[in-house]
Amino acid sequence: MLDISNIQSHIQTFLKEIGELSYFTARFFKESFKKPFEFKEFLQQCYNMGNRSLILVAITGFIIGSVLTLQTRPTLMEFGAVSWMPSMVGISIIREIGPMITALVCAGRIGSGIGAELGSMRVTEQIDAMEVSGTNPFKYLVVTRVMATTFMIPLLVIIGDAIGLYGSYLVENLKGDVSFRLFFNQVFESLEFGDIIPATIKSFFFGLAIGLVGCFKGYYCDKGTAGVGRAANSAVVFTSLLLFIIDFIAVFAADIFYDL
Repeated sequence: MLDISNIQSHIQTFLKEIGELSYFTARFFKESFKKPFEFKEFLQQCYNMGNRSLILVAITGFIIGSVLTLQTRPTLMEFGAVSWMPSMVGISIIREIGPMITALVCAGRIGSGIGAELGSMRVTEQIDAMEVSGTNPFKYLVVTRVMATTFMIPLLVIIGDAIGLYGSYLVENLKGDVSFRLFFNQVFESLEFGDIIPATIKSFFFGLAIGLVGCFKGYYCDKGTAGVGRAANSAVVFTSLLLFIIDFIAVFAADIFYDL
């Protein structure tokens, strides 16, 4: 039999976290417009997140483009539609696969790192020490990291998309002797603003979600080393769920907007 009290407890905990995250988000927007602006720390976080995630995003993008082409090409050949391969891969990667996979990779790489870093600072009382010394830890630690993820995730998505398309081109070149110019001409001819703009906009929201959840879990980490591990793990799980919800809302909204 189902334990009703246990289910109710989980629901209450989930709703409580939603409320706390909403308050945390409102505080972020409030603190973002207050001086002083920690521009140096913001640039440092942008460098750390972009530099450390670039290789992983590049490899993932290349594999996605290559595998998508290898798996789809035999089916298109059966229907005599292999010439549509560049268009199909381009639309698939730019519109959905590239932003979503890159965001999930960054959620695991960046989100868990932020949660573990801020969690260890909370456990070792470094955040409390900053508050005592008169420094605003929320401004210095949270605002800079969330803004960095918001700006860096779209850049990583663009890089991942480009490398994914290049991986697809290499497979097409080896299998069908398609030239670089012909492949990318077909890709760009098939793309419209309705494919590019929604994907770009939602990648900013992906970055915002990754930064907010990672900082939230780390900033309010439980005491002890076990709490740091839970903060990093829950940051990845919660962010991944939130990314799928954002993606669904973005696709649904874009479909309504472009049908008007």
